[in-house]
Amino acid sequence: MEVIVPDQIIMGLILNAGDAKQHIYQALHHAKQGRFAESENEMALADTALLEAHNLQTQFLAQEAGGTKADITALFVHSQDHLMTSITEINLVKELIELRKELAS
Repeated sequence: MEVIVPDQIIMGLILNAGDAKQHIYQALHHAKQGRFAESENEMALADTALLEAHNLQTQFLAQEAGGTKADITALFVHSQDHLMTSITEINLVKELIELRKELAS
């Protein structure tokens, strides 16, 4: 029996991935201004939001592994795309911030 992916998982993925991306770009902004303590704080917030999104994704995967199949909607695919691009951008921005730290020292 197929069930629809719960809307709260889909929206949670989108919202948390978006929050993570917002925080990492705020971290980059602080780093560009030489405010590395603020940058570190925003990176921690990005990591927290990303972890929450990842936990939601894991919850969905665990349900499927347990035999609960879900219809894969366009919105669910969008949420996965949003999460994966956020992960990629966060990794890249963290490298840019590290480079700015090296250049500042």
